[in-house]
Amino acid sequence: MPNDPVRAAPDGLGRTYEVRTFGCQMNVHDSERISGLLDVSGYTPVAAGAVPDLIVFNTCAVRENADNKLYGSLANLAPLKRANPNLQIAVGGCLAQKDRGDILGRAPWVDVVFGTHNLASLPSLLDRARFAEEAQVEILETLETFPSSLPTRRDSAYAAWVAISVGCNNTCTFCIVPALRGKETDRRPGEILREITALVGEGVLEITLLGQNVNSYGVDFGDRLAFGKLLRACGDIEGLERVRFTSPHPAAFTGDVVDAMASTANVMPNLHMPLQSGSDRILRLMRRSYRQERYLSIIDHVRTAIPQAAITTDIIVGFPGETERDFQDTLDVVRQAGFAGAYTFQYSKRPGTPAADLAEQLPREVIQERYERLVVLQDEISLRENQRQLGQTAALLVSADDGRKDESTGRMSGRAEDNRLVHFRATRPSGDAVQGAQKSIRPGDVVTVQITDAAPHHLIADGGVLTHRRTRAGDAWEGRLFRTAPKRPAISLGLPGLGVPAPSGESRSC
Repeated sequence: MPNDPVRAAPDGLGRTYEVRTFGCQMNVHDSERISGLLDVSGYTPVAAGAVPDLIVFNTCAVRENADNKLYGSLANLAPLKRANPNLQIAVGGCLAQKDRGDILGRAPWVDVVFGTHNLASLPSLLDRARFAEEAQVEILETLETFPSSLPTRRDSAYAAWVAISVGCNNTCTFCIVPALRGKETDRRPGEILREITALVGEGVLEITLLGQNVNSYGVDFGDRLAFGKLLRACGDIEGLERVRFTSPHPAAFTGDVVDAMASTANVMPNLHMPLQSGSDRILRLMRRSYRQERYLSIIDHVRTAIPQAAITTDIIVGFPGETERDFQDTLDVVRQAGFAGAYTFQYSKRPGTPAADLAEQLPREVIQERYERLVVLQDEISLRENQRQLGQTAALLVSADDGRKDESTGRMSGRAEDNRLVHFRATRPSGDAVQGAQKSIRPGDVVTVQITDAAPHHLIADGGVLTHRRTRAGDAWEGRLFRTAPKRPAISLGLPGLGVPAPSGESRSC
């Protein structure tokens, strides 16, 4: 039966959409581009609680759990698709790049499959699927258009992702990302700085520079010091208050980058640097081109140059062949490093990676037991590090979505300069409300507070707001409230902060 011509209008006119994102920060940023493409093609974000005309999955392929999440979600949509054949379902991202047409074999009700290199093709693929009344699969092997040149619908009015590169030149044995996103391609510095300047003009106060290995930026045009230069150049952009980056690779971490972090006022004192393992033997099996001593020396350099820096990491537990001695090496590094937080992951065997073919795949119960020991240790260290903040004054960029319990506790939430999450009372120290508390203090504004309590994954400031600065970013956030476009579901992943680690989540970085 042909589709209803009103429901299947060309170029998305009158159709609503929802983008569901799995995976890393690069996927979150890609989803902003996907949303922007759909906006300019005539689609509108679906109202909260309503059923959209189009559902787009932007997928991850790092862990087996990512496969289960996608195919489970697609199975749940099958009855909805049968009841409404005009509903379109599109699958993109790393898992689409990996599984390709196999997705249609497992979920034949999917309308469009597109990969990591051709985001810009999505609107035309949706049109073709509607008019041809058959599924469209388009996977390219090389980058078609750098994502940052595409339209965007940003989730935040005050903080923005800025991709400086895509792809990866490393060959880590546990990681499938290089095969799916290709070799590293770098943007030119001038193009990046123009994008950041434009974002600041729109009210953005904080940007996070993104790359699979962000500090190898410049390899594509032959300048190994390019990343440090880029950080310093960000310091010259008027109105840009906070600069972060994720995630650097220890092997490419130079003293010049540490110097740039320390000497550039708006580069924030936090560093997220994946460890993956503290065992030199396992690092060798992972093809991670650094060793324990090198990793700890970088941390020492950062702490010497930036004593207030909060350092976080990623760790994989249960890599094939990991012995109890290897695991103890990891625990030793965790103790020595004093991480403010860690994203800890149980090793997941991924077909197509060299590690999947290694002997000595560990039993799940061994991995689970080690994982639990690591989490207990890291929580103890995180609590100790957070307790050192008691009595300190912190400047917070107020956030919209970081405090899940804010409404019930009467608090608001924000990120300190070192990226620690702080829940605070929007009152004066006297107990008086700050001109209506939440109504006056807006996401994007900056407040200073004194830390009164600590937990492993957040800080509390119940002594009231010491100062409150209304900002252009707060104005931009407030301006969004008066737009007529319905609010779309928020993407759950944000900055690599100091949150509760998720054992079954996707790896955040390399």
